[in-house]
Amino acid sequence: MQPNFGTNVKKVLWIYYAGNDLENLKNLIYNKKGAKMAYSEKVIDHYSEPRNVGSLDKSDNSVGTGLVGAPECGDVMKLQIQVDPETKEIVDAKFKTFGCGSAIASSSLATEWVKGKSIDEAMSIQNTEIVEELSLPPVKIHCSVLAEDAIKAAITDYKSRNQD
Repeated sequence: MQPNFGTNVKKVLWIYYAGNDLENLKNLIYNKKGAKMAYSEKVIDHYSEPRNVGSLDKSDNSVGTGLVGAPECGDVMKLQIQVDPETKEIVDAKFKTFGCGSAIASSSLATEWVKGKSIDEAMSIQNTEIVEELSLPPVKIHCSVLAEDAIKAAITDYKSRNQD
């Protein structure tokens, strides 16, 4: 069965369960063209139970906001960090993403990874690490690039608001 994608629907994710045998559960998500794409358990976990969804107060000087998008697929990602002004450690992170399961999973993972890191450590997170952790398929690597770009944009915004 292929999903029916309406013109007003950005992306629809269908999960197909192989029979009722939970031991041999296969998670297949259909892309926009109806092709089956296998996703890792970590992608499905972060998509179905995303961490750190929400927003921080952007008027707070300890908050940096990164807003990035991918024109080729229409994904938009907002990632915010809150930095302790004394230690320069990221104490909180939130995201809102409009996009596919891989974009949501990449955002969710990124917020987990930046928490507790210094801004310099967070700046060194690379999309290839996200790809490896989530086992993203090649056609979804751009989602990890968005997450890296969102982290860097949030840090840049924080630094521009807190020039010493």
